[in-house]
Amino acid sequence: MSASSEKLKKIRERQLRTDLPTIDVGDVIKMRVKVKEADKIRVHPYEGTVIRKTGGDTGATFTVRKVSFGEGVERTFPAHSPLIDSLEVVSKGHVNRAKLYYLRE
Repeated sequence: MSASSEKLKKIRERQLRTDLPTIDVGDVIKMRVKVKEADKIRVHPYEGTVIRKTGGDTGATFTVRKVSFGEGVERTFPAHSPLIDSLEVVSKGHVNRAKLYYLRE
């Protein structure tokens, strides 16, 4: 490998987060997300079902769906984002699909 690809590999390894638990599609998770409002940063709780996981390495993302006041809300988070303050798995899901888009209906 060239020197530049070695440097990129080291940068990617530094950005990977190892403090978060592994999550799978169908899991119900409870997370705290840092939200910037004006000049302050506050921590916002978010709890829902993981309906999709994509990518790998530093580009991995997951989508969480919750129902808030009768409306379905989905947010996609980068898996290794520094904006995720904490993440815990409330219950493990047992599903036979990779993407749970049927929950939208």
